[in-house]
Amino acid sequence: MNRMNRRAVLGGAGAALLVAAGCGNGIGSTGASNLDARVDATQNFLFSRYPGTRELADKAHGVLYMPLVTEAGFGIGAGYGRGALRINNVSVDYYSAARATVGLQIGAQQYAHALFFMTEAALGEFRRADGWAVGADARYALPDQGGSIGKETTENQPVIALVFGQSGLIAGATLAGIKYTRIIP
Repeated sequence: MNRMNRRAVLGGAGAALLVAAGCGNGIGSTGASNLDARVDATQNFLFSRYPGTRELADKAHGVLYMPLVTEAGFGIGAGYGRGALRINNVSVDYYSAARATVGLQIGAQQYAHALFFMTEAALGEFRRADGWAVGADARYALPDQGGSIGKETTENQPVIALVFGQSGLIAGATLAGIKYTRIIP
């Protein structure tokens, strides 16, 4: 290899390395620890504010905590948030949640939510999927202040989605979908 080709190869390799480093793949970043701190705060809020959720988490095979989801819409809407999947109270994976809505709507809101995987099969399906969309197999609960999760909420449900900590207002009637995708924070 002549001297000019060697320089071109080394220069190209160096440029590729700089581009890869600039992509922010999470290597060497504090993204995971920052996200874990937010998940810790969300989990503590949930357990202290809503009786029964600690027991629900203890029964679950895994819990996906999404500390902050922000959404807005005017006819067409979108939302986004990031969180962590915890098994035995240890973060094992990180996920983003992207939400899309269409219909008569206006406003903006933020909220937290948690997905409780009550069966090993539901947790396994979630972890194996490239992207997982919430469907009819999830039971939604919207606790009131001081509300609790009772037996009727948890009985025979593979996934329980609990939405809490809402602020803001979005009103209307929409068709919506939410997709969870594994990320490197």
